[in-house]
Amino acid sequence: MTPPEAPEDGNHQPRVTPPAASVCARDGLTILKNRSDFLKAARARRQGTASMMVQARRRTPDEASGIRVGFTCSKKVGNAVARNRAKRRLREAARAVLPRQGRDGWDYVLIGRTEVTANRPFEALLDDLRHALRKLHGSRE
Repeated sequence: MTPPEAPEDGNHQPRVTPPAASVCARDGLTILKNRSDFLKAARARRQGTASMMVQARRRTPDEASGIRVGFTCSKKVGNAVARNRAKRRLREAARAVLPRQGRDGWDYVLIGRTEVTANRPFEALLDDLRHALRKLHGSRE
């Protein structure tokens, strides 16, 4: 007897895999992947909150358009499971907040904090990101 998921004729059929697309890309956000982009953001403005550090820089007009965002967590955050959980929460917060409050032509890097990013209530995480963006874009430009 064949398992229920096996095809009747016994032939191997390829599995359908979902496209490798970021959830942020669907919301008009581009993901930062190059180390040089992270380093440029690290030399720019930064705002700390209880649950994350947000670095932001305005790109030059000849660079890419739109809102770009990157995520990072050091080993201080914990093991791989803890770091991945923190980054997943940061991605979801960015997806919820940046399309409305982020600015076109800016790069943002969200950095997770030890234990706090993964355990903070999600609404508080969103409020922290909103607060950081208000501070970053408030007085200077």
